[in-house]
Amino acid sequence: MQRVMKVSPQFLVFVAGGVLSTLVDIGFLQLLLANGVGPFAATTTGFLAGLGVNYAFHARVTFKNVTTLGTLTRFLCVVGMNYLITLAFVGASLMLFQLPLPGKLISLPVVAVNGFFLSKHWIFK
Repeated sequence: MQRVMKVSPQFLVFVAGGVLSTLVDIGFLQLLLANGVGPFAATTTGFLAGLGVNYAFHARVTFKNVTTLGTLTRFLCVVGMNYLITLAFVGASLMLFQLPLPGKLISLPVVAVNGFFLSKHWIFK
């Protein structure tokens, strides 16, 4: 008998917010790279642009939580962790392929799972 893994509706909403944030993030990354900005500066700018979209979406839609200083502080701690994970993947991608985008794309599921778990159990508790 096969066991079917159920995905919570909240996780699907979280992923939708992540997709929106990612589109903003990667859009800025590609735009800046096309205009001669270095890969780490472009990655950082894209990450920060997606950050604002991400926090607003998850605070208001995914977890329906009132923003407090504690919530924002915990969110920024997780963002810092996810930022370092993203930079590690981008750095590895640059070493292996001389391109930042593959590393960025590979980092997304890692950052998504980490972000959802910590958002649900720590940030927006």
